[in-house]
Amino acid sequence: MSSSDGRSSGIPPSSSTAEITNRLRLRIRLRATPRRRPGEAARPHSGKKRVEHHRKSATQLLALLEAGELSAVSVVTAFLDRIAAVEPRLHAYLHVRDRKALLAEAEAIDERRRRGERVGKLAGLPIAVKDNIATAGIPTTCASRILANFVPPFDATVIRRLRAEGAIILGKTNLDEFAMGSSTENSAFSKTRNPWNPDFVPGGSSGGSAVAVAVDAAAVALGSDTGGSVRQPAAFCGVYGLKPTYGTVSRFGLVAFGSSLDQIGVLGDTVEDCARIFEVIEGHDPNDSTSLPHDPPSVAWKRERKRPQILGWPREYFGEGIDPEVRTALEAARERFADLGYPIETISLPHTPYAIATYYIIAAAEASSNLARYDGVRYGYRSANAGDISRLYLRSRSEGFGSEVKRRIMLGTFVLSSGYYEEY
Repeated sequence: MSSSDGRSSGIPPSSSTAEITNRLRLRIRLRATPRRRPGEAARPHSGKKRVEHHRKSATQLLALLEAGELSAVSVVTAFLDRIAAVEPRLHAYLHVRDRKALLAEAEAIDERRRRGERVGKLAGLPIAVKDNIATAGIPTTCASRILANFVPPFDATVIRRLRAEGAIILGKTNLDEFAMGSSTENSAFSKTRNPWNPDFVPGGSSGGSAVAVAVDAAAVALGSDTGGSVRQPAAFCGVYGLKPTYGTVSRFGLVAFGSSLDQIGVLGDTVEDCARIFEVIEGHDPNDSTSLPHDPPSVAWKRERKRPQILGWPREYFGEGIDPEVRTALEAARERFADLGYPIETISLPHTPYAIATYYIIAAAEASSNLARYDGVRYGYRSANAGDISRLYLRSRSEGFGSEVKRRIMLGTFVLSSGYYEEY
């Protein structure tokens, strides 16, 4: 996707499958040192060791914070400076919290550490949050005009759990409006750019979260995934994305799109970073009726397993329609896992051909129902050009929703009314 101003930087696109394969091998190789970030030139060696807090993984930062080698104030300062440097070009964030308030939070954590008091397992870690997850006192707009000035009075369960462990919420990231899209171009406020090449999209709908992690503008980030909205932008931006099993993470406080499919996920620089956040946000929540009735087993044991688990290779995923470069990249990943000793078995998922149609029917129908609550009366955008209640509903929704959201609402309404075809 070309940008309007013709800007280009970072790694250029290539049609060479060999180059893509080599890049993938490089990306999945175990890294002992921080990698160069998208759009950054190599830094000259000055002979003096330079500590750049924002270039470390979340796991590394937590270890240094716990050891007292870094302060929460210095870490938060580094990330705020990084955001200021990259945000004008990439537009990953919709809202960044006040610097003074963030530093006060960080200083309080440092003071507790100095006193020897207990701090949470994520104390001092800067986290970005997709702007469809409720954050008390911080705008939550879903990148929509209809919620442009909405500030929730409560935290989502995942935010409450993160705060309880000392995580510091840097701000809210951009997305496709109401998470409906796969490019982060459908935001009412700005288009997020791919950090490797700004002429391309970062994926979506959690594109802002993926970009924030990719360029070290957040240590880790939360996203939401209905039909790939964490995993796809993670792939587009070269970071890790986890969509947990439905029900393992509470949806309370997540603005609903397709309730049967929505799940809050994690984007991080390493698999362990994602696991550390998942360990905090998982677990039963009485506020979410779809939450699993018992806590899932800890993921920590998987780090200690000696015997590799079997990996499935679904044959239906590699039929007509798969891009040759995607196939090459996946085959390179399979080769890498085989080299690491993982047994790989070809399996069959026979219902795969029906997945996309099923997704569009369920997601659109549930979106039509869920978004009916935005009527211009209770909260959100209200049209000033309405003469009666019917026109208030009509104009508020017509003016407040973007074109992609309106398209999906209409599709969902059609699906829901299909049983009345003969009557109408």
